[in-house]
Amino acid sequence: MTVQLHIQYLPHYSVDWEKMHYKNPDDSGFDLRAAITEPMILKAHAIALVPCGIKVEIINDNATPYFYELQVRARSGLAAKHGIGVANGPGTVDFGYRGEIKAALINFSDTDFVIEPGDRIAQAVICPVIQAHISEIEVVSDDTSRGSGGFGSTGKK
Repeated sequence: MTVQLHIQYLPHYSVDWEKMHYKNPDDSGFDLRAAITEPMILKAHAIALVPCGIKVEIINDNATPYFYELQVRARSGLAAKHGIGVANGPGTVDFGYRGEIKAALINFSDTDFVIEPGDRIAQAVICPVIQAHISEIEVVSDDTSRGSGGFGSTGKK
């Protein structure tokens, strides 16, 4: 399946930076950059909204019973080496949103982290979305093998 993604580069996305693309043919996501003009400090244990300098339009072929979202996810290297993640990870960019893509980054570490202009700060993954038909009922059945057992109810091992 191929999905068409239209990208508009905004004026603060430098012409010196690579355009959006998949680094490898079998990659799930493509990198998003920090479209900032000066270094930005992400304080320890803080959250910052970082502009990515692009707007997107996902084209639905109308042949599928669903549509798509763009998910903003953490880059594994930043997470593993520096404790940098996506605060609402994954962040959802709805099908109909046409504003600038921004990454809500969180610094889980005890050390401030410097984001330089053009740094690859997150990754974007296109995912299908299926909407449910929502209806109200009086009582939800718990007649299942699990029932209403929640957090930790299936045991540790």
